[in-house]
Amino acid sequence: MGDYPSRSASTEAGGSSVTARHARSAGGGLSPIPPDLDGRRPPLGGGGALPSKARFSMETAFRGVSKSAGAMVLVIIVAIAIFLISEAVPALQANTENFFTYQAWFPNDAEPKFGIAALAFGTLLTSIIALIVAVPIALGIALFLSHYAPRRLATPLGFVVDLLAAVPSVVFGLWGRDVFMVPVQELSVWLNKYFSWLPLFGGDGPFGRSILLGSLVLAIMVLPIVTSLSREVFQQTPSMNEEAALALGATKWEMIRTAVLPYGKPGVIAAVMLGLGRALGETIALAMTLGIVFNISFNIIENGGNSIAANIANTFGEANATGRGALIASGLVLFAITLVVNMAARAIIYRRREFRDSAA
Repeated sequence: MGDYPSRSASTEAGGSSVTARHARSAGGGLSPIPPDLDGRRPPLGGGGALPSKARFSMETAFRGVSKSAGAMVLVIIVAIAIFLISEAVPALQANTENFFTYQAWFPNDAEPKFGIAALAFGTLLTSIIALIVAVPIALGIALFLSHYAPRRLATPLGFVVDLLAAVPSVVFGLWGRDVFMVPVQELSVWLNKYFSWLPLFGGDGPFGRSILLGSLVLAIMVLPIVTSLSREVFQQTPSMNEEAALALGATKWEMIRTAVLPYGKPGVIAAVMLGLGRALGETIALAMTLGIVFNISFNIIENGGNSIAANIANTFGEANATGRGALIASGLVLFAITLVVNMAARAIIYRRREFRDSAA
């Protein structure tokens, strides 16, 4: 029976361990695993190579730093909200009109009267018009750069588009006021001549610093943001989806419509919402191109229009204590609008991702 190694009858091994004599004969020239300094043998697989504290210290530290960074964002948002509320409450208590429905702005009077209605309306109207103009152009440029333009043209053109995002707002404002206002004024006269039956283009003038001028300048400022993000999203479309559509006989546009656009829809929505946030908070460019009028009107070609951020920039220097509190209260409204827009964007993107994952 020398052909089979005998097994120990030890209760710890359950009778299945090989004796040292047969281990030496079976192992040939292999030497046994040396014990540690304290006499114990390390477990198989090398699991005991590092102490447990050394293995998990860096991971624990990184997890703590990540959680602290995430919590810091919430702390900053809450701190900003607390500051705005604490500074705005005294002015709101001194206000003699309804803050949410009153259109005029007289916070420096002996009896302060001010409201956010006209400012909030102008802010939303200019931002929406800017997106209506900018988003189709931005998507067209993004698709051209990602799927139609040759690489030697797409690279420098994409660089130029990205460079527009680095131009300061004051440059856009000066350009819009001193250069772009003349062609927009001529366009306003033409629109008023042929489409005055529409409330948007009615009135008798004068035309110049208007909602239309501010919205077009704002559209040019939003354009590179939406274009760059949309281009990156379109370029990440899986090549298998595009090749499958082309293999089924689809044209280039049909491939984009069935494979590229559905895949990139959440990213495009995020880009548009980011552009909307940029438009809502724009200050100096609108302060130079809007007519600074406190009224609610859908006419976009007559002199007029105002926004929350532009009003803060124009009136903060001459405001008294109550006036500064009123401006901070308007900033609180802008903060709430921006927060709601971002939360809505995240909800839309999350629902689209869930739908796409379930469909996959």
